[in-house]
Amino acid sequence: MRLFAIVMTTLLAVACSSANHAVPAQAAEHPEARPFDPAPSLVAQDAVTEALADAALAEKHAIIVMGADWCHDSRALAGWFLTPRFETMLRDNYVVRYIDVGQKNRNIDVARRFGLDNIVGTPTIIVTNSQGEVLNLDTAPTWRNAASRTEDSIFEYFSALAPQQPPN
Repeated sequence: MRLFAIVMTTLLAVACSSANHAVPAQAAEHPEARPFDPAPSLVAQDAVTEALADAALAEKHAIIVMGADWCHDSRALAGWFLTPRFETMLRDNYVVRYIDVGQKNRNIDVARRFGLDNIVGTPTIIVTNSQGEVLNLDTAPTWRNAASRTEDSIFEYFSALAPQQPPN
């Protein structure tokens, strides 16, 4: 009887430990990129000014992505932007610039330029029209879960904010 109890205990332990080694659920796959250059504030401001000027000249909107290469959400969003689906939509509608915010302590003057007091999460995304007016101040700081969002939801967000094309 004692041998039977030992064998049963061993089998139960093996069965339980095998069940604990199931493959954990993973977040949705997403591409990644590392476009954030830790440039000084003056350079970052110049990059934003140039983006706004390019957007005005091309009659496009601007996307200013404030993030960091250490941030998986920033890398995920930048990765989506480099896929063919996003590249076409972005190229036709937007001028995009990436601004490194370090540990949310660098280039904060860029955020303030658009009406944000600070960076609460990365990435923080500002979308402006061709006149430089912010279109998404209420949702700009909500992108710190970009890696968890679906490709379609990200695409729909930026498509909805794209300049309206005149009817043919």
